[in-house]
Amino acid sequence: MSDACASFDCDVLVIGAGPAGSACAILLARAGLDVLLCDRHEFPRDKVCGDGLIPDALQALARLGLADAVLARAAPASRLDCFAPRGGQLALPAQLAVLARRELDELLRQAAVDAGARWLAPARFEAPLLHADGRVAGARLRHGEAVRQARARWTVLATGADAKALEAAGVCRRRAPSGMALRGHVHCPAMAAHISGLQVVWHRALRGGYGWIFPGGGGRFNIGVGYMHGQGREQARGAPNLRELLAAFQQVHEPARALMQGGTPLGEPKGAPLRCSLAGTAFSRPGLLVAGEAAGSTYLFTGEGIGKAMESGLAAGEAIARQRHGGDAQVCAAYEAELLALKPRFAAYELANRFNERPWMVDFLVWRARRCPAVAARLAGVLDESQDPGRLASAQGLLRLLLPLG
Repeated sequence: MSDACASFDCDVLVIGAGPAGSACAILLARAGLDVLLCDRHEFPRDKVCGDGLIPDALQALARLGLADAVLARAAPASRLDCFAPRGGQLALPAQLAVLARRELDELLRQAAVDAGARWLAPARFEAPLLHADGRVAGARLRHGEAVRQARARWTVLATGADAKALEAAGVCRRRAPSGMALRGHVHCPAMAAHISGLQVVWHRALRGGYGWIFPGGGGRFNIGVGYMHGQGREQARGAPNLRELLAAFQQVHEPARALMQGGTPLGEPKGAPLRCSLAGTAFSRPGLLVAGEAAGSTYLFTGEGIGKAMESGLAAGEAIARQRHGGDAQVCAAYEAELLALKPRFAAYELANRFNERPWMVDFLVWRARRCPAVAARLAGVLDESQDPGRLASAQGLLRLLLPLG
């Protein structure tokens, strides 16, 4: 941190430099606001994630003018390979890419700094600063051994799935996560010729979850398992042991077994909680907006969150930039309206989580899609968000799949 930032006064304090926070900081800095972007970690840093970039993430990057820079570093893929429990396979065409979050997040953070945002790390959020009327006026940050105050007209909280930060900010409505994920990186050049698409695998042995293998280029693969239990059902069956799920994944999916037995692990597998469905968090309070996974921006069915995290960060930045001379109510209302407009889509993915909970539905869907191009096209449309996954998961949707679709 330079001496020029020692006062920690700014127009906007953005806490968390993942995709949501950095996207917000980029937009606001380009709009001419004085932005202080901080994170509890020095960058570049590792981040538990599948590393997959689907169309909504690529579109958000394009809005930032960064799609070309990201794609120049990422490993491209042109299809998603779906594996059903009884062995059925389906390849869905799509524009996809894989880039480790260590690289992606650093590229976004650097773009924010290049746009004029100031950078402070490591700086851990401890509590909001409050005016006498309760309005958030910045934050108290632990910076090294010191506790410092960062005063701001607006604060954007983009701290991910960390419930402690949400509780400290007074916006946490549900502490429990919506799911869990465990991923590892493996170097296995021998498998590069065998896995070129992004693989997602459903099986009864994965107990309400799924496994994935995403090729990152250079013989490097992201392999992991996820478990999504939905809202309000955290204790219904008890969350499975993710390391046991990863072991089961290797037993039921030969490419996973080949990777783990023939490759070189790049560190130990790491797990992380997921906050999904735009649920469990207040989106705003006077002086404060909540963005990214802190606001529940991850899709429940797929566990994909990078694209919607950036969208929420951009929405927060736009609300502040457009209403910079307005009152708290106008900014909060503008931002919440953007997130609420996304609610039906998140609800559809909540419904589509039935495919994770009932693997036989995946068997049926893959069987039908292999015999009917129109069904396969619908599934491909889920990836680019032109189709509603909830319609496929509903009882009426499954019945319609039995009818000729042309």
